[in-house]
Amino acid sequence: MARLREFDEQKALDAAMHVFWEKGFEATSLSDLTSKMGIQRPSIYSAFGDKKELFEAALRKYTQFHASNVRARLQKKSSVKEAFRFYFESIVTEEYEEGPNRGCFCLNTMVELAPHDAKFEILTREHQMYLSAIFQETIERGIRSGELENVTNALALAQTLVVSLIGLTVMMKSRPDRSFMNNSIELTLSLLK
Repeated sequence: MARLREFDEQKALDAAMHVFWEKGFEATSLSDLTSKMGIQRPSIYSAFGDKKELFEAALRKYTQFHASNVRARLQKKSSVKEAFRFYFESIVTEEYEEGPNRGCFCLNTMVELAPHDAKFEILTREHQMYLSAIFQETIERGIRSGELENVTNALALAQTLVVSLIGLTVMMKSRPDRSFMNNSIELTLSLLK
């Protein structure tokens, strides 16, 4: 008879996600994971597989959360221009006010693992494409409402905003001067005509 798990898998996965997000894949040890997850190695292997499989599960959990969060933030404002301003400015504000900068777990993975591991290249690219789709939906909402010009190429604009978002998020790791970031956001948002 199979033994019942004596821990909450989702809570353990959430803890693993935060460890990987803070330290990255290579720098995270199994001891780090067992300590933060509150479970022993056999339980990790039984529930999640090896370290790489656990990392993949944590990354998938993060990307689902992140995409939901992005969509919710963009829906907070009725104006599409205001929604994008709110979203981009909140990234800068949160990074300056919330202490140590972990950046985006998916982008960290893109930098650390995607160049060397095809699976993580695909997973991080899929997330970029999903963000682009969310941005495109928001832009198309602005076109339908008349707030944005009808001639706007929504797909190209969405992809450009994703590239800007990635650049912004990576730049924030070095805590640049706030005016540097504000100027960049202003120019990026000027693309929304």
